[in-house]
Amino acid sequence: MPLLQRRRRPGTGRNHSSRPLHARVAGWLSRNRRLAAALLLCAAAAVAVHQLTPAPPATAQALAAARDLPAGAALAEADVVRVEVPPGMLADGFLRNHGAATGKQLAAPMRKGQLLTDAQLVGPGLLAGAPPGSAAVPLRMADASSIQLVSPGQLVNVVLTSANGFDQQAPSQVLASAVPVLWTSHKGGQGGQWLGTTETDGLIVVAATAEQSARLAGASTQGKLFFVLVGPQ
Repeated sequence: MPLLQRRRRPGTGRNHSSRPLHARVAGWLSRNRRLAAALLLCAAAAVAVHQLTPAPPATAQALAAARDLPAGAALAEADVVRVEVPPGMLADGFLRNHGAATGKQLAAPMRKGQLLTDAQLVGPGLLAGAPPGSAAVPLRMADASSIQLVSPGQLVNVVLTSANGFDQQAPSQVLASAVPVLWTSHKGGQGGQWLGTTETDGLIVVAATAEQSARLAGASTQGKLFFVLVGPQ
């Protein structure tokens, strides 16, 4: 007896991909509600984190000591490193590239990580912040060993005496009072980069006003120079 073939109902054999896209998406969402909710929550969290994350702060390059450095040291390229700092930390005089520091001489010691400025190098930068008209005056002390007692930043009175302690007697004269010491030849200091000479024994450099500079200029030819340590006035 021949088998009766069932008549296929219209529409039951169509391909699933022929369904409209929105219908397929709706069907997928209905079958995967938890997964869809989790994906939506992750997307919302990512947007929130992106909006709340601050932008990277702006930075600027500067030079810092790569290690503890003594006063009088001639800087080599390995003695300083580039560091990133907030731009607001940098004022006039901060050095930013190795070329501005290599070969220069430190006027004062530096700690590792300390930022380098022109005021810490032997040269005109030592007058940073001095009153207008100030000059850096090199002086040769009669007692070269006394230089060990003074450091940059200390205040001294510069005294001239023409007496020799024997037959020539003369009162001492204070040529400059409470002038700050900018540099000394102690601890290996060499003034060739600034003073134009390698004969630095007994030399100190002080910051002086125009009037004081006039009295100090050539004073060593009139007698012997000494200094007296004094405190802030």
